[in-house]
Amino acid sequence: MPILDADYSRVDYEDMAKAIGLKPKHIPLLIASFIEESASTMESLKNAIEARDYEKIRSSAHAIKGSAGNLKFNEVYEMARDIEFAGVKQEGSFEYEAYFEAIKTAIGTISL
Repeated sequence: MPILDADYSRVDYEDMAKAIGLKPKHIPLLIASFIEESASTMESLKNAIEARDYEKIRSSAHAIKGSAGNLKFNEVYEMARDIEFAGVKQEGSFEYEAYFEAIKTAIGTISL
């Protein structure tokens, strides 16, 4: 089930920096890069879902999962992981669209 209440509007740079082993001053740049890169990856994922291109679903979700995991955006990581595994299994009944929308919404809460 997609996580509908993921909210990253109050990211604590100090906590995030400690969790990933960096200085807090680097966090805004990393977050900005994540937002920028995730836009194109999300577009690829959307197109793959519409086409039911399971390999592209897998690879796009994998990219989102990795980036989100690196920044400890855990809900996005978990949902992307679920999409990735569904793509690997070529699960036709998986709720790809609902997960996509939940990830999109969660990423939309990220602020610098």
